[in-house]
Amino acid sequence: MDAFGGGRPASRRRVVLVEMLLGASALLAVGVAARVLVVRNLEATNLVWNLFLAWVPFLFALAFYDGARRGASRGALVALAVGWLLFLPNAPYIVTDVKWLGAYNGGSPAYDAILIAVAAVLGLALGFVSIYLVQTVVAARYGRPAGWALAWAALVLSGVGVYLGRFQRWNSWEVLTEPTKIAGNLLQALVDPLAHARPIALSTAFAILWCAGYAAFYSTFRTQLERLSDR
Repeated sequence: MDAFGGGRPASRRRVVLVEMLLGASALLAVGVAARVLVVRNLEATNLVWNLFLAWVPFLFALAFYDGARRGASRGALVALAVGWLLFLPNAPYIVTDVKWLGAYNGGSPAYDAILIAVAAVLGLALGFVSIYLVQTVVAARYGRPAGWALAWAALVLSGVGVYLGRFQRWNSWEVLTEPTKIAGNLLQALVDPLAHARPIALSTAFAILWCAGYAAFYSTFRTQLERLSDR
């Protein structure tokens, strides 16, 4: 939070928010660890890994927001924004882990459902707050319409990211290491959408739900979110 140096301390409300999210994430990790010890398999550990990936865009967004407040260079802010956008699909992606409900061996279905639900809620919270932080910076510099345009674009692109991750099995960092192959996958879907109808339909539906979820999140917690910028 102080990586840009020489600035004002971060908002206490943002620090508390981070502490709460860290505490909830730690509890999930403990819950998964308990399951591993009791059932003696590692199946549910994917929830911890996916939650870790959901934290990445949140941390990028925090750095971007505080960097903008502290007057970081344009290059640094652009790099942080790109990193945020690349990893943002990992936040909604964790919701798709509901596919494992009832598929884990051993353990209690009810306990597993709680673990998956907690992971999904945390992933959504991390993603939504990260979008709000980036949107706030863009709105402050270029106006509210630009902020909302950025938010909606990021939400829709996250739907594409879920398609690439869940159905094409690509990771976020492979956009940088394997850009040609990923572009080829997207081009195949565009050229022959009927051959990819099911994953495209699911990803489109998910993007719509993701947008609706953010709109509900924003309208419900707008007052609390605006206080995150208080010093």
